[in-house]
Amino acid sequence: MINRLWLFLILMAFVGFLSQLFTGHYQIVDDLVDSIFAMSKLSFDIALGLVGILSLWLGLLNLGEKAGIVQALGNLVAPLMRALLPEIPKNHPALGHMTLNMAANVMGLDNAATPLGLKAMESLQSLNSEKDKASRAQTLFLVLNSSSLTLFPVTIFMYRAQLGSLSPTDVFIPILLATSASSLAGLLLCCVVLRLKWLQPIVGLYIGAILGLLGLIVWNFSQLTPDQVRVQSALWGNGLLIFAIFGLILGAAWQKVALFEEFVAGAKEGFALAIKILPYLLAMLFAIGLLRASGVLDFMMDGIRWLFERLHYDSRFVEALPTAFMKPLSGSGARALMLEAMKVHGVDSFVGHLVAVIQGSTETTFYVLAVYFGSVGVTRAKAAIVCALAADLIGISVAIWVSYLFFGE
Repeated sequence: MINRLWLFLILMAFVGFLSQLFTGHYQIVDDLVDSIFAMSKLSFDIALGLVGILSLWLGLLNLGEKAGIVQALGNLVAPLMRALLPEIPKNHPALGHMTLNMAANVMGLDNAATPLGLKAMESLQSLNSEKDKASRAQTLFLVLNSSSLTLFPVTIFMYRAQLGSLSPTDVFIPILLATSASSLAGLLLCCVVLRLKWLQPIVGLYIGAILGLLGLIVWNFSQLTPDQVRVQSALWGNGLLIFAIFGLILGAAWQKVALFEEFVAGAKEGFALAIKILPYLLAMLFAIGLLRASGVLDFMMDGIRWLFERLHYDSRFVEALPTAFMKPLSGSGARALMLEAMKVHGVDSFVGHLVAVIQGSTETTFYVLAVYFGSVGVTRAKAAIVCALAADLIGISVAIWVSYLFFGE
Protein backbone atom coordinates (compact mmCIF):
# COMPACT_ATOMS: atom_id res chain seq x y z
CA MET A 1 0.00 0.00 0.00
CA ILE A 2 2.82 2.42 0.82
CA ASN A 3 4.42 1.64 -2.56
CA ARG A 4 1.17 2.47 -4.39
CA LEU A 5 0.64 5.59 -2.30
CA TRP A 6 4.14 6.83 -3.12
CA LEU A 7 3.60 6.15 -6.83
CA PHE A 8 0.23 7.95 -6.69
CA LEU A 9 1.85 11.08 -5.24
CA ILE A 10 4.53 11.04 -7.93
CA LEU A 11 1.97 10.58 -10.72
CA MET A 12 -0.18 13.42 -9.36
CA ALA A 13 2.89 15.65 -9.36
CA PHE A 14 3.74 14.59 -12.92
CA VAL A 15 0.23 15.42 -14.13
CA GLY A 16 0.47 18.83 -12.48
CA PHE A 17 3.89 19.37 -14.06
CA LEU A 18 2.60 18.56 -17.56
CA SER A 19 -0.45 20.80 -17.19
CA GLN A 20 1.74 23.71 -16.09
CA LEU A 21 4.20 23.07 -18.92
CA PHE A 22 1.55 22.88 -21.64
CA THR A 23 -0.05 26.14 -20.47
CA GLY A 24 3.22 28.03 -20.77
CA HIS A 25 4.29 28.10 -17.12
CA TYR A 26 7.89 27.10 -17.79
CA GLN A 27 8.99 28.19 -14.32
CA ILE A 28 7.60 24.86 -13.13
CA VAL A 29 10.80 23.14 -14.32
CA ASP A 30 12.95 25.21 -11.98
CA ASP A 31 10.39 24.89 -9.17
CA LEU A 32 10.46 21.10 -9.29
CA VAL A 33 14.25 20.95 -9.37
CA ASP A 34 14.45 23.36 -6.43
CA SER A 35 11.92 21.21 -4.58
CA ILE A 36 13.96 18.05 -5.09
CA PHE A 37 17.08 19.57 -3.57
CA ALA A 38 15.13 21.32 -0.82
CA MET A 39 13.40 18.11 0.28
CA SER A 40 16.70 16.22 0.25
CA LYS A 41 18.21 18.80 2.56
CA LEU A 42 15.09 18.93 4.74
CA SER A 43 15.03 15.17 5.27
CA PHE A 44 18.66 15.25 6.40
CA ASP A 45 18.04 18.24 8.67
CA ILE A 46 15.06 16.51 10.29
CA ALA A 47 16.98 13.28 10.85
CA LEU A 48 19.97 15.20 12.22
CA GLY A 49 17.71 17.24 14.47
CA LEU A 50 16.18 14.04 15.83
CA VAL A 51 19.56 12.64 16.94
CA GLY A 52 19.80 14.74 20.08
CA ILE A 53 16.17 14.49 21.15
CA LEU A 54 16.03 10.75 20.38
CA SER A 55 19.19 10.13 22.39
CA LEU A 56 17.87 12.14 25.34
CA TRP A 57 14.49 10.45 25.55
CA LEU A 58 15.72 6.95 24.81
CA GLY A 59 18.25 7.42 27.60
CA LEU A 60 15.53 8.54 30.02
CA LEU A 61 13.25 5.76 28.83
CA ASN A 62 15.92 3.17 29.54
CA LEU A 63 16.10 4.46 33.11
CA GLY A 64 12.33 4.16 33.38
CA GLU A 65 12.39 0.59 32.09
CA LYS A 66 15.14 -0.49 34.48
CA ALA A 67 13.22 1.06 37.39
CA GLY A 68 9.93 -0.57 36.41
CA ILE A 69 8.23 2.82 35.86
CA VAL A 70 7.37 2.11 32.22
CA GLN A 71 5.70 -1.16 33.14
CA ALA A 72 3.74 0.56 35.90
CA LEU A 73 2.50 3.21 33.47
CA GLY A 74 1.49 0.44 31.10
CA ASN A 75 -1.01 -0.72 33.71
CA LEU A 76 -3.02 2.47 33.07
CA VAL A 77 -3.97 1.35 29.58
CA ALA A 78 -3.52 -2.39 30.00
CA PRO A 79 -7.26 -3.17 30.55
CA LEU A 80 -8.22 -1.24 27.39
CA MET A 81 -5.47 -2.77 25.29
CA ARG A 82 -6.19 -6.29 26.53
CA ALA A 83 -9.82 -5.81 25.52
CA LEU A 84 -9.02 -4.43 22.07
CA LEU A 85 -5.72 -6.21 21.38
CA PRO A 86 -5.43 -9.44 23.34
CA GLU A 87 -2.29 -10.29 21.35
CA ILE A 88 -0.27 -7.86 23.49
CA PRO A 89 0.91 -9.84 26.55
CA LYS A 90 0.19 -8.56 30.02
CA ASN A 91 2.98 -6.32 31.42
CA HIS A 92 4.66 -6.06 27.99
CA PRO A 93 6.93 -2.93 27.75
CA ALA A 94 4.98 -1.76 24.69
CA LEU A 95 2.06 -0.80 26.95
CA GLY A 96 4.22 1.58 28.96
CA HIS A 97 5.84 3.05 25.85
CA MET A 98 2.44 3.66 24.28
CA THR A 99 1.13 5.31 27.46
CA LEU A 100 4.08 7.72 27.64
CA ASN A 101 3.78 8.55 23.94
CA MET A 102 0.06 9.25 24.12
CA ALA A 103 0.54 11.39 27.25
CA ALA A 104 3.21 13.44 25.46
CA ASN A 105 0.94 13.90 22.44
CA VAL A 106 -1.98 14.98 24.60
CA MET A 107 0.22 17.62 26.24
CA GLY A 108 1.43 18.87 22.85
CA LEU A 109 5.04 17.80 23.58
CA ASP A 110 6.05 16.85 20.02
CA ASN A 111 9.77 16.56 20.75
CA ALA A 112 9.11 14.06 23.51
CA ALA A 113 6.29 12.21 21.74
CA THR A 114 8.29 11.16 18.67
CA PRO A 115 11.11 9.28 20.48
CA LEU A 116 8.58 7.61 22.78
CA GLY A 117 6.44 6.65 19.80
CA LEU A 118 9.40 5.15 17.95
CA LYS A 119 10.25 3.08 21.01
CA ALA A 120 6.64 1.91 21.26
CA MET A 121 6.62 0.93 17.59
CA GLU A 122 9.84 -1.01 18.10
CA SER A 123 8.33 -2.84 21.09
CA LEU A 124 5.21 -3.70 19.08
CA GLN A 125 7.38 -4.95 16.22
CA SER A 126 8.86 -7.56 18.56
CA LEU A 127 5.34 -9.07 18.73
CA ASN A 128 4.75 -8.83 14.98
CA SER A 129 4.92 -12.14 13.11
CA GLU A 130 4.98 -10.48 9.65
CA LYS A 131 7.79 -7.96 9.93
CA ASP A 132 7.02 -6.07 6.71
CA LYS A 133 3.29 -5.76 7.45
CA ALA A 134 1.79 -3.55 10.16
CA SER A 135 0.14 -5.58 12.91
CA ARG A 136 -3.24 -4.62 14.35
CA ALA A 137 -1.56 -3.05 17.36
CA GLN A 138 0.85 -1.04 15.21
CA THR A 139 -1.99 0.11 12.98
CA LEU A 140 -4.10 1.32 15.90
CA PHE A 141 -1.13 3.00 17.52
CA LEU A 142 -0.11 4.82 14.35
CA VAL A 143 -3.65 6.05 13.64
CA LEU A 144 -3.97 7.40 17.18
CA ASN A 145 -0.66 9.22 16.66
CA SER A 146 -1.61 10.64 13.29
CA SER A 147 -4.96 11.90 14.62
CA SER A 148 -3.08 13.20 17.66
CA LEU A 149 -5.45 14.34 20.40
CA THR A 150 -3.82 17.53 21.75
CA LEU A 151 -5.13 19.39 24.77
CA PHE A 152 -2.71 22.32 24.81
CA PRO A 153 -1.85 23.75 21.35
CA VAL A 154 0.55 26.29 22.85
CA THR A 155 2.47 26.96 19.63
CA ILE A 156 -0.72 28.02 17.81
CA PHE A 157 -1.52 30.42 20.65
CA MET A 158 2.01 31.80 20.33
CA TYR A 159 1.75 32.39 16.57
CA ARG A 160 -1.61 34.14 16.95
CA ALA A 161 -0.21 36.36 19.71
CA GLN A 162 2.84 37.26 17.63
CA LEU A 163 0.61 38.32 14.74
CA GLY A 164 -1.34 40.68 16.98
CA SER A 165 -4.52 38.73 17.75
CA LEU A 166 -6.84 40.43 20.22
CA SER A 167 -7.65 37.01 21.72
CA PRO A 168 -4.91 34.47 20.81
CA THR A 169 -6.54 31.63 22.73
CA ASP A 170 -10.12 31.90 21.44
CA VAL A 171 -9.42 28.91 19.17
CA PHE A 172 -8.77 26.64 22.16
CA ILE A 173 -12.22 25.03 22.40
CA PRO A 174 -12.73 24.70 18.60
CA ILE A 175 -9.31 23.01 18.31
CA LEU A 176 -10.14 20.69 21.20
CA LEU A 177 -13.43 19.71 19.55
CA ALA A 178 -11.79 19.12 16.16
CA THR A 179 -8.82 17.11 17.47
CA SER A 180 -11.14 15.06 19.71
CA ALA A 181 -13.33 14.24 16.70
CA SER A 182 -10.27 13.22 14.68
CA SER A 183 -8.93 10.92 17.41
CA LEU A 184 -12.31 9.36 18.22
CA ALA A 185 -12.94 8.77 14.50
CA GLY A 186 -9.50 7.18 14.14
CA LEU A 187 -10.20 4.84 17.06
CA LEU A 188 -13.65 3.80 15.81
CA LEU A 189 -12.44 3.34 12.21
CA CYS A 190 -9.65 1.06 13.43
CA CYS A 191 -12.13 -0.91 15.50
CA VAL A 192 -14.26 -1.51 12.40
CA VAL A 193 -11.47 -2.10 9.85
CA LEU A 194 -9.35 -4.27 12.15
CA ARG A 195 -12.42 -6.03 13.59
CA LEU A 196 -11.53 -5.14 17.15
CA LYS A 197 -14.01 -6.13 19.85
CA TRP A 198 -14.84 -2.61 20.98
CA LEU A 199 -18.43 -3.20 22.13
CA GLN A 200 -17.27 -4.06 25.64
CA PRO A 201 -17.99 -2.32 28.95
CA ILE A 202 -14.31 -1.61 29.64
CA VAL A 203 -13.90 0.16 26.28
CA GLY A 204 -17.01 2.25 26.94
CA LEU A 205 -15.65 3.10 30.38
CA TYR A 206 -12.37 4.38 28.96
CA ILE A 207 -14.08 6.40 26.20
CA GLY A 208 -16.55 7.81 28.73
CA ALA A 209 -13.72 8.79 31.08
CA ILE A 210 -11.84 10.53 28.25
CA LEU A 211 -14.94 12.41 27.11
CA GLY A 212 -15.67 13.38 30.71
CA LEU A 213 -12.12 14.69 31.15
CA LEU A 214 -12.40 16.68 27.91
CA GLY A 215 -15.68 18.17 29.09
CA LEU A 216 -14.08 19.16 32.40
CA ILE A 217 -11.16 20.80 30.60
CA VAL A 218 -13.50 22.71 28.28
CA TRP A 219 -15.53 23.93 31.27
CA ASN A 220 -12.41 24.96 33.21
CA PHE A 221 -10.81 26.91 30.38
CA SER A 222 -14.10 28.56 29.42
CA GLN A 223 -14.01 30.27 32.85
CA LEU A 224 -10.58 31.83 32.24
CA THR A 225 -9.46 35.00 30.51
CA PRO A 226 -7.40 34.63 27.28
CA ASP A 227 -4.16 35.46 29.14
CA GLN A 228 -4.96 32.86 31.81
CA VAL A 229 -5.67 30.23 29.16
CA ARG A 230 -2.30 30.83 27.51
CA VAL A 231 -0.41 30.74 30.83
CA GLN A 232 -2.16 27.61 32.13
CA SER A 233 -1.74 25.77 28.82
CA ALA A 234 2.01 26.38 28.82
CA LEU A 235 2.25 25.58 32.53
CA TRP A 236 0.46 22.23 32.23
CA GLY A 237 2.32 21.15 29.10
CA ASN A 238 5.84 22.14 30.12
CA GLY A 239 5.29 21.44 33.81
CA LEU A 240 4.29 17.83 33.20
CA LEU A 241 7.32 17.39 30.94
CA ILE A 242 9.66 18.52 33.72
CA PHE A 243 7.92 16.29 36.27
CA ALA A 244 8.24 13.33 33.87
CA ILE A 245 11.99 13.86 33.48
CA PHE A 246 12.63 14.20 37.21
CA GLY A 247 10.25 11.31 37.92
CA LEU A 248 12.11 8.91 35.62
CA ILE A 249 15.51 9.87 37.05
CA LEU A 250 14.52 9.92 40.73
CA GLY A 251 12.47 6.74 40.34
CA ALA A 252 15.46 4.97 38.82
CA ALA A 253 17.68 6.27 41.64
CA TRP A 254 15.18 4.94 44.21
CA GLN A 255 15.41 1.51 42.59
CA LYS A 256 19.23 1.74 42.73
CA VAL A 257 19.66 1.73 38.96
CA ALA A 258 23.13 2.67 37.65
CA LEU A 259 21.90 6.03 36.39
CA PHE A 260 24.73 7.28 34.21
CA GLU A 261 25.55 3.93 32.60
CA GLU A 262 21.94 3.06 31.82
CA PHE A 263 21.19 6.55 30.48
CA VAL A 264 24.17 6.35 28.12
CA ALA A 265 23.21 2.84 27.04
CA GLY A 266 19.76 4.02 26.05
CA ALA A 267 21.02 7.23 24.43
CA LYS A 268 23.32 5.27 22.12
CA GLU A 269 20.26 3.95 20.30
CA GLY A 270 19.24 7.48 19.29
CA PHE A 271 21.88 8.02 16.61
CA ALA A 272 21.35 4.64 14.97
CA LEU A 273 17.58 5.13 14.93
CA ALA A 274 17.82 8.61 13.34
CA ILE A 275 20.02 7.23 10.54
CA LYS A 276 17.68 4.28 10.06
CA ILE A 277 14.62 6.44 9.37
CA LEU A 278 16.42 8.85 7.01
CA PRO A 279 15.82 6.90 3.74
CA TYR A 280 12.10 6.46 4.49
CA LEU A 281 11.76 10.13 5.40
CA LEU A 282 13.62 11.19 2.25
CA ALA A 283 11.37 9.07 0.01
CA MET A 284 8.17 10.53 1.45
CA LEU A 285 9.36 14.15 1.53
CA PHE A 286 10.65 13.85 -2.04
CA ALA A 287 7.18 12.85 -3.29
CA ILE A 288 5.44 15.48 -1.15
CA GLY A 289 7.79 18.19 -2.38
CA LEU A 290 7.08 17.36 -6.01
CA LEU A 291 3.33 17.34 -5.36
CA ARG A 292 3.44 20.69 -3.61
CA ALA A 293 5.57 22.37 -6.32
CA SER A 294 3.52 20.96 -9.21
CA GLY A 295 0.47 23.13 -8.53
CA VAL A 296 -1.90 20.19 -8.03
CA LEU A 297 -3.09 21.48 -4.66
CA ASP A 298 -3.94 24.91 -6.14
CA PHE A 299 -5.91 23.23 -8.93
CA MET A 300 -7.92 21.21 -6.41
CA MET A 301 -8.69 24.32 -4.37
CA ASP A 302 -9.94 26.21 -7.43
CA GLY A 303 -12.21 23.29 -8.32
CA ILE A 304 -13.73 23.16 -4.84
CA ARG A 305 -14.32 26.93 -4.80
CA TRP A 306 -16.05 26.75 -8.19
CA LEU A 307 -18.30 23.90 -7.01
CA PHE A 308 -19.47 25.61 -3.80
CA GLU A 309 -20.06 28.91 -5.53
CA ARG A 310 -22.22 27.17 -8.13
CA LEU A 311 -24.20 25.56 -5.30
CA HIS A 312 -24.57 28.99 -3.64
CA TYR A 313 -22.83 27.92 -0.43
CA ASP A 314 -20.47 30.04 1.65
CA SER A 315 -17.05 29.42 0.08
CA ARG A 316 -14.91 31.40 2.53
CA PHE A 317 -13.52 28.16 3.94
CA VAL A 318 -11.78 27.47 0.62
CA GLU A 319 -9.15 30.09 1.47
CA ALA A 320 -8.05 27.84 4.34
CA LEU A 321 -7.94 24.64 2.28
CA PRO A 322 -4.26 24.98 1.29
CA THR A 323 -3.44 24.52 4.99
CA ALA A 324 -5.86 21.57 5.16
CA PHE A 325 -4.38 19.92 2.05
CA MET A 326 -0.83 20.45 3.28
CA LYS A 327 -1.39 19.33 6.88
CA PRO A 328 -1.25 15.55 6.23
CA LEU A 329 1.74 16.05 3.91
CA SER A 330 4.08 18.50 5.61
CA GLY A 331 3.98 20.03 9.07
CA SER A 332 6.32 22.90 8.17
CA GLY A 333 4.44 23.51 4.92
CA ALA A 334 1.07 23.64 6.70
CA ARG A 335 2.50 25.99 9.32
CA ALA A 336 3.84 28.33 6.62
CA LEU A 337 0.48 28.34 4.81
CA MET A 338 -1.34 28.99 8.10
CA LEU A 339 0.85 32.01 8.85
CA GLU A 340 0.47 33.30 5.30
CA ALA A 341 -3.33 33.05 5.51
CA MET A 342 -3.32 34.87 8.86
CA LYS A 343 -1.23 37.69 7.42
CA VAL A 344 -3.26 38.03 4.21
CA HIS A 345 -6.78 37.75 5.68
CA GLY A 346 -6.10 38.92 9.23
CA VAL A 347 -5.29 36.82 12.26
CA ASP A 348 -8.74 37.44 13.80
CA SER A 349 -10.69 37.01 10.55
CA PHE A 350 -12.79 33.92 9.84
CA VAL A 351 -10.03 32.47 7.65
CA GLY A 352 -7.39 33.36 10.26
CA HIS A 353 -9.35 31.45 12.92
CA LEU A 354 -10.09 28.52 10.60
CA VAL A 355 -6.48 27.86 9.59
CA ALA A 356 -5.50 27.80 13.27
CA VAL A 357 -8.22 25.26 14.07
CA ILE A 358 -7.24 23.11 11.07
CA GLN A 359 -3.58 23.24 12.11
CA GLY A 360 -4.48 21.92 15.55
CA SER A 361 -7.04 19.34 14.44
CA THR A 362 -4.71 16.54 13.32
CA GLU A 363 -1.08 15.51 12.84
CA THR A 364 1.20 15.27 9.79
CA THR A 365 0.05 11.83 8.68
CA PHE A 366 2.60 11.06 5.96
CA TYR A 367 5.49 12.14 8.18
CA VAL A 368 4.22 9.86 10.95
CA LEU A 369 3.84 7.01 8.45
CA ALA A 370 7.37 7.46 7.09
CA VAL A 371 9.09 7.83 10.45
CA TYR A 372 7.19 5.30 12.57
CA PHE A 373 6.90 2.49 10.04
CA GLY A 374 10.29 3.28 8.53
CA SER A 375 11.93 2.81 11.92
CA VAL A 376 10.85 -0.86 11.97
CA GLY A 377 10.87 -1.62 8.22
CA VAL A 378 7.09 -1.93 7.75
CA THR A 379 6.09 -1.43 4.10
CA ARG A 380 2.57 -2.95 4.04
CA ALA A 381 0.12 -0.79 5.94
CA LYS A 382 -3.10 -0.45 3.98
CA ALA A 383 -5.41 -0.32 6.99
CA ALA A 384 -3.27 2.28 8.74
CA ILE A 385 -3.19 4.58 5.71
CA VAL A 386 -6.93 4.31 5.05
CA CYS A 387 -7.92 4.88 8.69
CA ALA A 388 -5.42 7.70 9.24
CA LEU A 389 -6.46 9.64 6.13
CA ALA A 390 -10.16 9.11 6.91
CA ALA A 391 -9.58 10.44 10.44
CA ASP A 392 -7.78 13.45 8.93
CA LEU A 393 -10.74 14.13 6.67
CA ILE A 394 -13.17 13.95 9.58
CA GLY A 395 -10.97 16.14 11.77
CA ILE A 396 -10.63 18.82 9.09
CA SER A 397 -14.36 18.68 8.30
CA VAL A 398 -15.21 19.18 11.98
CA ALA A 399 -12.64 22.00 12.13
CA ILE A 400 -14.51 23.80 9.32
CA TRP A 401 -17.89 23.18 10.94
CA VAL A 402 -16.91 24.41 14.44
CA SER A 403 -15.14 27.43 12.93
CA TYR A 404 -18.37 28.46 11.22
CA LEU A 405 -20.14 27.84 14.53
CA PHE A 406 -17.75 29.97 16.59
CA PHE A 407 -16.44 32.55 14.11
CA GLY A 408 -18.74 32.40 11.05
CA GLU A 409 -20.58 35.68 11.52
